Amino acid sequence: MPRKRPTDDGDELLARLGSLTAEARQRAELQRSQVELAIALQRGMLPRDLPAAPGVRLAVRYAPACYGLNVGGDWYDAFTMPDGRIGLSIGDVQGHNIEAAAFMGQVRAGLRALASVTSEPGELLARTNDLLLSLGSDLFATCTFVRLDPSTGVLESARAGHIPFVWATADGKAGIAEDEGGPPLGIEKGMEYPVARFRLDTGGVFVLLTDGVVEGPSLSVEEGLDQVMRLAGLAAVARLEAHALAAAVIKGAEQVGHEDDAAVLVVGHDGIAFKP
Repeated sequence: MPRKRPTDDGDELLARLGSLTAEARQRAELQRSQVELAIALQRGMLPRDLPAAPGVRLAVRYAPACYGLNVGGDWYDAFTMPDGRIGLSIGDVQGHNIEAAAFMGQVRAGLRALASVTSEPGELLARTNDLLLSLGSDLFATCTFVRLDPSTGVLESARAGHIPFVWATADGKAGIAEDEGGPPLGIEKGMEYPVARFRLDTGGVFVLLTDGVVEGPSLSVEEGLDQVMRLAGLAAVARLEAHALAAAVIKGAEQVGHEDDAAVLVVGHDGIAFKP
C-alpha cells in the first residue's frame, strides 16, 4: 500500500482547517445575528415616553452588557393608570437570549394589562405571576412594581425576588429599602407579595435598578448598592435633576464592567408642592 506523501498530509490538514474555520465563521455569524435580534426585541419593547405629573420627575437609563453576549431581559416601564396614579416597574428575566427578551415583553405587557384590573402592587404581582405560569414557559423574572400617587407623593411597592431600591432625602440621608418582598414571577402559583409604603418628599429620590447596575467582576451586590446609596445622597443634597442622577448611576455600572444588562429608573420630586 503506497504511503501518503508529506504534501498530501499537508493538503488534507489545510482542507480540514479551512472547513473548521468556515464552520466557526458560520456559528459566529449566527450567534451575532441572534444577539442583534435579541437587542432589537428588547429595545423595541421598552417605553419611548414617560408619564408627566406636577412635582414628579422620572428618568431612565439602560446599558447593554459590557462583556460577552449577555443580552437578556432587563426592562423598565412607567405609565399612567386609570385612577391617575403612576405605575412603575423594573425587572430582569432569567437567561440571556432571544427567548429571555421575548419573555420580558410578555411580563411587561402582562403588568400593564392587569394594572387596568387592579393597581394594588401586591395583588398585581400575584396575578402577573399566575398569568406567566399559565403560559407554560420555563423562564422566570424578578420585578419591582411601584404605584405612585402624584397628589400625595405616596409610593406603594411590592417586590418579586428583585433587588431592593435605593432612597435618599433632600438632607443627604440615604438607605436601601428593607421591604420584605416575595419570590420571583413564574415559579409557583398562589404566591403573595407584601406591600411597603414610602413617601416622596421635596428634593427626595428613589432609584430602582437591575442587578447589572450593582454587580460586576470587581463588585458585589452589597457593595454596588452602597455605592448607589452614596451617590443618591450626594445627588439629593446637590439638587441634581433626575436624569443627571440616572446618568451618573449607569456610568458607575459601566466603570465596574457589568457583565449583564443594566437598567435604572429614577423617581424624583423637584420641589413643586404636591396638591393637598
